[in-house]
Amino acid sequence: MLPSFLSLLVAVLAAGAAAASQGHDDGAAAQRTMEEFAGFPASDDPLRVYSEGGDSPLRVDSAGLQRQIDELASFSDSPAPSVTRVLYSDRDVQARRYIKGIMKQLGLVVREDAVGNIFGRWVGSEADLGAVATGSHVDAIPFSGKYDGVVGVLGALEAISVLQRSGFQPKRSLEVIMFTSEEPTRFGISCLGSRLMAGSKELAQSLKGTFDNQNISFVDAAHSAGYKIHPEDLHNVFLNQDTYFAFIELHIEQGPILEKEGIPIGVVTAIAAPASIKVEFEGNGGHAGAVLMPARNDAGLAAAELALALEKHVLESGSIDTVGTVGILQLHPGAINSIPSKSHLEIDIRDIDEKRRNDVIEKVHQSAIDISKIRGVELSEFKIINQDPPALSDKSVINAMEIAAKQLGLEYKLMISRAYHDSLFMARISPMGMIFIPCYKGYSHKPEEYASPEDMANGVQMLALTMAKLSSE
Repeated sequence: MLPSFLSLLVAVLAAGAAAASQGHDDGAAAQRTMEEFAGFPASDDPLRVYSEGGDSPLRVDSAGLQRQIDELASFSDSPAPSVTRVLYSDRDVQARRYIKGIMKQLGLVVREDAVGNIFGRWVGSEADLGAVATGSHVDAIPFSGKYDGVVGVLGALEAISVLQRSGFQPKRSLEVIMFTSEEPTRFGISCLGSRLMAGSKELAQSLKGTFDNQNISFVDAAHSAGYKIHPEDLHNVFLNQDTYFAFIELHIEQGPILEKEGIPIGVVTAIAAPASIKVEFEGNGGHAGAVLMPARNDAGLAAAELALALEKHVLESGSIDTVGTVGILQLHPGAINSIPSKSHLEIDIRDIDEKRRNDVIEKVHQSAIDISKIRGVELSEFKIINQDPPALSDKSVINAMEIAAKQLGLEYKLMISRAYHDSLFMARISPMGMIFIPCYKGYSHKPEEYASPEDMANGVQMLALTMAKLSSE
């Protein structure tokens, strides 16, 4: 059974949501509900809080949340409505400063680790217990949108604010995390911060010799952003298994299912396993007019053939959950009148079934070998950059999310995440769960990405109640 205060909090939030949509009569009903649970007149209730826009108690400050999202989007290296915010860039540093400022305004204890993962902690009454954590990322791939990851950071801070305004006092500490570099844009490594937090010794070692496409090392880039790390400091980012009692991430779905089915909440049960592969072919090149077709060893056509082979192997897997993408294809020398002498591909293959995904990887590798022989080109590289296992949400966290949805009267759908998230790696050190909210047409990683204030408010309320319940255990 929920603690008595949490029952009151659930009733208040549910009443507030109803009042926001149904008007003054329901506001009176909300007041009666509060009086019933509290046992004294609502006018004397220390938990009763009024928002700027009306008299409904404990409403999510949707206008304030949207304002923060818009302000954060202004820290961008591309013009609005797009957002470009790459790891350790000047705009990334500005965004970090902005997030830390909000954390401090909420009275959270703020710290950063060696690579810039940012933590804001609301210390609980039993601070020695494992904390309940939430969070996401604010870095953005070039020309993307302003909601991916951001809803999970700013929305989490608003959830903390909702709980603070309610008078809730956490037993277990509550912590909001802004993860460093969930996107692989600069160094080709996805979920860099959460991977390290989960104890990836391989990553800690490889970062010592990692460079971006401008030949700037990871360590030098971190220094430029104010993180004066020594390569040996990277192991200090690792977290113990008992650091967190649970981790919950709020995120836009990045797919069309929730919007299409008219369901406000997705409760994630599993995250698909991603694998990233770099492939390079080398041929002879030559003049586009002078070298006849039978004499060519075209590295570009080898790359094109491999891209089609990837599609074939994915479709033959027999599962709709298997997906494959050639996200990068580069040709050298890149002139219209020159036969490509080199080609470079970067391939993304995902599935919730690790064996099925790995089978596709093996087939793609064999196809690359066969293509190189048939076309007379050299397969100079076939490198698996990462081959992560899938993650399952913890049953206890799923249960807490389902209770919150039911108490709020929000319909929800159990679903998998085909996109990877920092939660994939947090699951290695903590019970994990994710809350999805709808996004417009499923758009993400593009300027048209959008989540409505109503959907974000539902997600924030879900997150607040889930954290409150887990904090009380």
